[in-house]
Amino acid sequence: MASVPSLASTVNQRLADALSAALPDAAPADPLLRRSDRADFQANGILALAKKAKANPRELAATVVEGLATGDVLKEIEVSGPGFLNITVSDRAIVETLAARAADARLGVPFNEHAGTTVIDYAQPNVAKEMHVGHLRSAVIGAAMVEILEFTGEKVVRRHHIGDWGTQFGMLIQYLVEHPSELDHGGAEGDQVDGEEAMSALNRIYKASRVLFDSDEEFKTRARDRVVQLQAGDPESRALWQRFVDESKIYFYSVFHKLDMQIEDADVVGESGYNDMLEETCQILEDSGVAVRSEGALCVFFDDVKGPDGNPTPLIVKKSNGGYGYAATDLSAIRNRVGDLKANTLLYVVDVRQSLHFKMVFETARRAGWLTDDVTAHQLGFGTVLGKDGKPFKTREGETVRLVDLLDEAIDRATTVVREKNNEKVGLSEDEIVENGAQIGIGAVKYADLSTSAARDYKFDLDQMVSLNGDTSVYSQYAYARSKSISRNAAGAVEPKPHPELELAPAERALGLHLDQFGETVAEVAAAYEPHKLAAYVYQLSSLFTTFYDQCPILKSEVPADVAANRLFLSELTAATLHQGMALLGIRTPERL
Repeated sequence: MASVPSLASTVNQRLADALSAALPDAAPADPLLRRSDRADFQANGILALAKKAKANPRELAATVVEGLATGDVLKEIEVSGPGFLNITVSDRAIVETLAARAADARLGVPFNEHAGTTVIDYAQPNVAKEMHVGHLRSAVIGAAMVEILEFTGEKVVRRHHIGDWGTQFGMLIQYLVEHPSELDHGGAEGDQVDGEEAMSALNRIYKASRVLFDSDEEFKTRARDRVVQLQAGDPESRALWQRFVDESKIYFYSVFHKLDMQIEDADVVGESGYNDMLEETCQILEDSGVAVRSEGALCVFFDDVKGPDGNPTPLIVKKSNGGYGYAATDLSAIRNRVGDLKANTLLYVVDVRQSLHFKMVFETARRAGWLTDDVTAHQLGFGTVLGKDGKPFKTREGETVRLVDLLDEAIDRATTVVREKNNEKVGLSEDEIVENGAQIGIGAVKYADLSTSAARDYKFDLDQMVSLNGDTSVYSQYAYARSKSISRNAAGAVEPKPHPELELAPAERALGLHLDQFGETVAEVAAAYEPHKLAAYVYQLSSLFTTFYDQCPILKSEVPADVAANRLFLSELTAATLHQGMALLGIRTPERL
């Protein structure tokens, strides 16, 4: 089914046509339509247009109103102040537009069949290292953008650029050569290893090898020699390196599973995946003059990037000792993603503290011709997760918080809330309490992250996250469950059906107008990479539904049948919209709470 035009877009087009008719010699003008507290919409564009045309804005506004027909979509138009237009749409138009949305499986959200290909680089943990709270935001924000972009028609290629290469592997591999049973697990051969067990073994090896590396000069020498062997392709070193990678993936996947995220092995392409391209990348940059030699290193310089001493700070592509910097890997990844994956857009969900690095990498890629006006790269930078005290989130001992511990605590807290709310009327079994607790706990963590503008820091406060009140995922999940409960109770007594002929109560109008904004909101969020605006939409919808629930009864005997049917229709469209909106954010919506 084709997308359903929103009332705002319909009104906007009619205003634009009326403006053109009023000023036929002027260029097409934007009416600057927005939602208003004084009416359904307000148009402010006449003031700027009147100034250009040297016309009286109130007189021009009156001329525009005369050219607008009322009755079908437009109910009332009032000239206000110096030339604003306050616009009220008809109840019939609201209900008919919502009926069209309800009839569409996509709720009228546009689907672009000619969209391009976006590669999203997100969820990038490091091999042989535990995931901590700092890994949360890239995973959650990136996964939401994958869902949102795919829903709007974009072909999305996921890439998890894990840290699976570097000098630390010499230390780890050499230790394993000398202690070959350290990565073995207890149990029968073929037994499944769980994530915690895998991480425990990796942690043990990392700590033990680090102690040796720092205290035993002979081991340090052997470890450094092992790095050279690994980079040269020595079969034994490569095989042991692969064991570390495979063991780490068992752990990664267990954490992502707890986060209710699906990670496919084919999408995990770490630093090592670009090793064969590094020298060629450097050669292309040097031959084209994009990179130059400076003190033995291959560098790219920028006029606007200088150090504290005022001297230019270059992007180092190849070090003076022949080693490759992160830039060589990132630039090779761009070549691969543009040349082989045919991406039109590259989206990097990485910490804002890496902004300068990516600014230089993107500019280098533009100079090299890998990025163009038609092939672009963007950093969706995110801020830091803070504790309640406003400082970077740490344990009481000053350690970085393990991501698994944080998720487990969120699930425990949420499960307690679900159990306390359970009663004979709700009637959840113990299995359902546990399942709902997991969905609410993980949803709470994701929503707290996504409801904050990505670039801002946010405070991690589990008490607030699992609260039934305020801007939380739990509030919206309960609104959804309440709507589903109404539908169950109405079964056999009331059939949901739109009634455009009815006059709507204020709470019905407010809910209906907000429901109509869903398609435009999703499109705006996808275009600007701003999932927090979808979270804000979901919260406002939940809030408007709560008011509607309080003020507009459905199942009371005194409610006329057509009014009850129309209200049940609004309730069920709200549930469908909440379900879809939350799903795009990666959050589940239990039907009974």
